[in-house]
Amino acid sequence: MAVPEWTIVDFIHRGPWWKNRGIRFLNLWLILPLLTASINGFDSSLVNGLQILPAWQDYFNHPNGKQLGLISAAQVIGSIAGLPFTPFCADNLGRRPTLFIGSLLMLAGVALQGAASSIGMFIGARGLIGFGLTFALNAAPLLITELAYPTQRGKLTSMYNASWYVGSIVSAWVCFGAYESAASSTWSWRVPTLVQAAAPLVQVCSIWFVPESPRFLVARGSESHAARILAQYHANSGDERDPLVVFEMAQIRYALKLEKETATSTSFMSLFATPGNRKRMTIIFALALFSQWSGNGLVSYYINLVLEGVGINNPGTKAAINGGLQVWNLFAAMTGALLVDRLGRRTLFIISNVGMLIDFGVWTLTTALFSSLHDAAAAKATLPFVFIFYFFYDIAYTPMLIAYTLEILPFNIRAKGFAAMNFLVSLTLAFNQFVNPWALDAIGWKYYLVYCGWLIIELVFIVCYIVETKGRTLEETAALFDGEQQPQDLIQTGGEAATMSIARANHSVSRVIWPDDTEKPAASDFLELQVAPSSSRSKPRRYSSYYETDTNSV
Repeated sequence: MAVPEWTIVDFIHRGPWWKNRGIRFLNLWLILPLLTASINGFDSSLVNGLQILPAWQDYFNHPNGKQLGLISAAQVIGSIAGLPFTPFCADNLGRRPTLFIGSLLMLAGVALQGAASSIGMFIGARGLIGFGLTFALNAAPLLITELAYPTQRGKLTSMYNASWYVGSIVSAWVCFGAYESAASSTWSWRVPTLVQAAAPLVQVCSIWFVPESPRFLVARGSESHAARILAQYHANSGDERDPLVVFEMAQIRYALKLEKETATSTSFMSLFATPGNRKRMTIIFALALFSQWSGNGLVSYYINLVLEGVGINNPGTKAAINGGLQVWNLFAAMTGALLVDRLGRRTLFIISNVGMLIDFGVWTLTTALFSSLHDAAAAKATLPFVFIFYFFYDIAYTPMLIAYTLEILPFNIRAKGFAAMNFLVSLTLAFNQFVNPWALDAIGWKYYLVYCGWLIIELVFIVCYIVETKGRTLEETAALFDGEQQPQDLIQTGGEAATMSIARANHSVSRVIWPDDTEKPAASDFLELQVAPSSSRSKPRRYSSYYETDTNSV
């Protein structure tokens, strides 16, 4: 069997990323799509913060019950309306144009929201913002995942959703500052809504500086353009014949070729067309449900009701607690994002679910003691357990819900599978926003027992079905659910391309022997014949007993 003499580990940058010019500029441009999660965090937390402001309550005649639920759910309803269109836009126009369209729509919604003079106008603005946001939310993480440097993909994609809390923090503290500065003025709620326009405006003006996804370009037949992008930002040399570029291009071409051979269609039905896809979507749908039904929805959207439930009624105190919680959430989520490649995805999910289950049980007990016995000590004890709960939630579900979903989906269904996940998240959000306030009003702390039981179900699923994915390229990870052979073939294809690249650069010929007698695509099918000389490579190393190389000098 032929061992590729060179693998991706031979060509990746090993020093600090900021010392590599290509990665440095790439990460600078990736800040723009990363902003999308912060925009989402700001918008999702805005209504929560506005509820605390007396001027907002007075202006809209103290909405409650169904009306409050509709205000909170309007953005989600708008997102659901846009979801069927977003994957087709991302797959046909590109990731960047889709993000641009979403930012433009959000700007229009923010302008309407800031000028709202009635509750109906405010709800309509929330729906328009949600419609635009879903375009941006579909395109931005796809662009990050498909463009990031190989060794940084896991961290950057995990940091994407973790940066949700950056927007949430800004939203909470802008509302707090507006309340402190002009508590009785309508500007105490109009200013926070107008601040929301800042990040979409930056994206509209700057997104065209960000490179397009190389995977999208190869799929659309623009291979030379994709190679130039990889050469500029991954190889740091601008040389399209660099072995790292050759390796990545070989895997991308081969993965797309396999997907075309196995895909019978490119519709949403293709998400369930093969056993591998059904396994992927089962895990993705489960994570989507768990991300919103773990008890976090009680605080994320109705912190005002939760705090009043334990005797905290002062608006300033509630606003300060809300702001502090968002800072804590950001710390926990970024900690999880930085650990995804060290501890692994599966380990973090298990730690998260065990911690949430134990903590939520204690949180339920303290809330019950205060509600039933009016125990002041129980009320004081509840608040720390809210923070502890969010630490365990944030180390896994905040960074990895999107990152894990995108990396296990192959390119041809990545946008559609991601849209399907977002659709289910939106449905569960809508459920939370309508049902949670009614349930809390009706049965109080006993509603927490429902989540305790659900957290047990979550833990069992995570232990049984989550697959570890760390240490693989995007193409290798996406192929994990299609049997053992495809990931091995992808590893060999990239390795052969890199091996042949070095062989040709050193004026030698490499003959590849496959693990069995079946016909496999030759690496030359995925490799341009000319490669750059490389005199700095060390002697060949064996990475697997499945291959062996027969190399002869010319």
